Amino acid sequence: MTQTISNPNLKSLIVKFHNIVVALFTHVFMNYNQIFFRIQSYFKFLYYSKNQHGIHSPFVFALVTQCFYNNTKNEAYKTLKNIRNYLYTSHQTIYVTDFGAGSKVFKNNKRKVSAIAKNAGLSQKNSKLLFRIVAYFKPTHILEIGTSVGLATVSMALANLKTKIITLEGCPETAAVAQNIFKEFRIENIEITTDEFSKSLQKYSSETFDLIYFDGNHQQEATLHYFEALLPTITANSVWIFDDIHWSSGMEKAWEIIKNHPKVTVTIDTFQWGIVFFRTEQAKEHFVVRV
Repeated sequence: MTQTISNPNLKSLIVKFHNIVVALFTHVFMNYNQIFFRIQSYFKFLYYSKNQHGIHSPFVFALVTQCFYNNTKNEAYKTLKNIRNYLYTSHQTIYVTDFGAGSKVFKNNKRKVSAIAKNAGLSQKNSKLLFRIVAYFKPTHILEIGTSVGLATVSMALANLKTKIITLEGCPETAAVAQNIFKEFRIENIEITTDEFSKSLQKYSSETFDLIYFDGNHQQEATLHYFEALLPTITANSVWIFDDIHWSSGMEKAWEIIKNHPKVTVTIDTFQWGIVFFRTEQAKEHFVVRV
């Protein structure tokens, strides 16, 4: 004989408890699944990756030895460190409007600026590497999709003060934090636009950019949409950098599609980034490089 629960309040509590338990186990499973995916992707990267000794392209060899592995100290690194510390010690809390893939760290949209900088911002190592890439190629016109709190933006801006950077951010409160950083540290070669990326890209798709940094929406469909939308802006010297190409299986699929596009000639996978070149004078080649 099956007994039923007649108390409606108790039934309601049981339903709520059941929903909480299901949500908790789903969250834990998804986190472990994502962690396993990232570990698997990284071991695969390590297996296939090379340093400068395994690279036979003169263009890529020069980039790796003179830029990627350049350990020369630069005074601008002190400013980048000061900006990072400024953000890390911030007590400000903002509400983040997220149009992208969402966060695997934050559970809601109310976030501390310091936590965003520590968990979602560009690492110190990659900040210096991005600085060196901009210093190496000397682009005069840069587009960044996804400002966040501005760590990548200032890394590029300080590498070449003659560079004009247009950076796009979907969240008004996050954009305000970045704008304050630019003002506080007197970085004047940055123009920030706040709107949904798809709308902003319509405005800039007819311009020519020497370098584009994609860090706005880590989803396959959106990444490929941005790629296709901005293809009319390329030249033989364009440099495109896609962040988090191993973020998910969808991003890895997007990266494979980008690599195989007929207009793409050279690509470099650094695990964190996928770097794309459109050099018409070079045969199609793909490199996996440890940095």
